Order: sequence, then C-alpha cells, then structure tokens
Amino acid sequence: MEGRGVSSAGVARFLAAVEPLGLHPEIREFDESTHTAAEAAAAIGCEVAAIVKSLVFQADGAPLLVLASGPNRVDTAALGARLGAVIGKADADAVKTASGYSIGGVPPLGLVTPMRTVFDETLLALPMVWAAAGSATAVFAIEPGELARLSAAEVLPIS
Repeated sequence: MEGRGVSSAGVARFLAAVEPLGLHPEIREFDESTHTAAEAAAAIGCEVAAIVKSLVFQADGAPLLVLASGPNRVDTAALGARLGAVIGKADADAVKTASGYSIGGVPPLGLVTPMRTVFDETLLALPMVWAAAGSATAVFAIEPGELARLSAAEVLPIS
C-alpha cells in the first residue's frame, strides 16, 4: 500500500543525493515489493515499459549503469560493440559497492560512484517513467528526457 512516507535509509540517501541536481521527486512507497519491473508496474498501475531498470554491469572492469525499459533485455555483446568495451555482469557485491544500493533498489541517479550511463532509447517514447528510489519498495516518476539529461547518459539502443 502506498503512502507510508519515507521510511528507508536508502530512500533518504537517494533524496539527499538528487537534491543538488534540483530534483525533488515525490516518492511512492509500497508494502509490496517493486524489486522487479513487473512488480513495480503492478504496484504503480502502469505499463511494464514505463519502468526504468537501473542495471549495473562491468565494462572493461569499470562499473556501467544501463537504464533500461522494463521489458527490454540488454544485449551485452551489441552494447559492448557500440561502446567499444567488453561488458559483463556485475555481482550483487559489485552493484552495492558501485551504486551504494542493493539490486532492486538501485536508483538511476545519486549513486555513490559516478559511472558511465547508457539510457535505453525506447524510454524516450514515453511521457513519464518510474524508477527505483533507493529501496525495493520505493519509486519515483520522472520525464524520460529529464532523466537522460540529469544522468548525463548516452542514449543508445540496448538490444
């Protein structure tokens, strides 16, 4: 159920991190998990395509953040060719170390380590998208063009 207020340390860290960007998002927290794109879409009541998955990979050993539309899968070989890097999965420890957040709650902005960011071009076709806000039960809405700008992302096909 939404409306619990900001109860998570991760959400509070996220809000503090994005404030210098001039972003003051309205956080929606739920009793049920928004850990997966399908869970988030069901909780919010939106299409899965409007869910932004914040996925951390390794690109030539450095963290890479991919902001992907909910149903889309990252083709690491194709994306690696576009970026000129070998892309591999990051394990849960690497995700937490690079982002400061656990898988399922990684926000698209305000991470502890600035990292190269790729933005799924299909997100730009939507009027509004929803992303994790620092916990597996918290999300916020943002216009996709604004998210791409604030994240200083490279807008590319990811599959």
